Amino acid sequence: MLGSLAVSAWLYAAAPSALPVSEVAPGVFVHTGKTLALDAPGHDDIANVGFVIGARCVAVIDSGGSVRVGSALRAAVREHTPLPVCYVINTHVHVDHVLGNAAFKDDKPQFIGHAQLTAALARSREFFLKNYAADLDSPPGAEQIIGPDRTVAPGSDLDLDLGQRQLTLRAWPRAHTDCDLTVLDRGTATLWTGDLLFVGRTPAVDGSLKGWLAVTEDLARLPAKHVVPGHGAVSSELAAALEPQRRYLVALLQGVRDELARGKPLQEAVRDVQPQKSQWQLWDETHPRNVARAYQELEWE
Repeated sequence: MLGSLAVSAWLYAAAPSALPVSEVAPGVFVHTGKTLALDAPGHDDIANVGFVIGARCVAVIDSGGSVRVGSALRAAVREHTPLPVCYVINTHVHVDHVLGNAAFKDDKPQFIGHAQLTAALARSREFFLKNYAADLDSPPGAEQIIGPDRTVAPGSDLDLDLGQRQLTLRAWPRAHTDCDLTVLDRGTATLWTGDLLFVGRTPAVDGSLKGWLAVTEDLARLPAKHVVPGHGAVSSELAAALEPQRRYLVALLQGVRDELARGKPLQEAVRDVQPQKSQWQLWDETHPRNVARAYQELEWE
C-alpha cells in the first residue's frame, strides 16, 4: 500500500504540466507552437492552440498534435477557470490541430468543425494511426481520433454563446484544405484563422492554391483587432499579416503557370519555381511539395 508521500508524488508525476499560454485579449488565451517539421521531435506542439472563456463555459480552439499536448492545454484551462469546456473547435483536419481532442473527451463537450471535416478525418485516420501512434494514449486506437458532433456548412456561419461572449464560426470553401474553419470572438474582435494564415512558417498547400487566394481576399475583410494564425506570432493587423503569404501564393501560382506554358515537366518545375524564400521557415521541407500540388491543380486549366 502506498504511503501518503508516495501517493502525492505519483499524483504530481501523473498530472500534466499546463501548456504555457498568453492572454492576447480579455479571456482569450493562446499557446504559440514551435517552428518544427512534422517529422522532428516535438512535432506535436507546432500549431497555435488555445481557448476562450465566457461567463458560462469555455471553448477550446484546436487541441494540438497529441493527447499529451491536449492534456497540457486542458491543464492550462483549469489554471485559468473552473468553468466547463463546452466546445472543442477544430479549424481543419491536420494532425497538429486535432490529435489532442481525446484529452477533452471526459468533459463531454461538443466537438465542432467544418462540414467536410468528418470525411477528411475518415480519409486520414489510418494514416494518423500508422504514423502518429506515439502521439496517442497507449494502446493507440481509432476511437482517440475524434471527429465533430456538429458541423458548419461551407459558406455558412455558426454562432456559439459561451455566456456573455459570442463566437462566430465560418466554414470556408476549399483553400488550405477542404475543411477550413475560422473562429471570431466578437467581443474582443479576436480572429482565429487556423492554417488559412501562416506567419513566418512556409504556407502549406493541401487544398487549392487558387481557392486559397480567393478565400484570402474575403478573409482580409473580417473585423479583426487580434489575429491568431495557425502558425506564427499573433498580430493586430489582419491585412498586413496576410500580405506576405498572399505574395508567396501569387508567386507560386505565376511561377507554376509559367513552367506549364513552357511545357516543363513537374520535376523541372519543382527545381525552378523559387520565389523569395528568405523570410520563410522550413522552406526546403514545404515549398517543393507546394510546387507539386500547384502543378497538379493548374496543369488542366
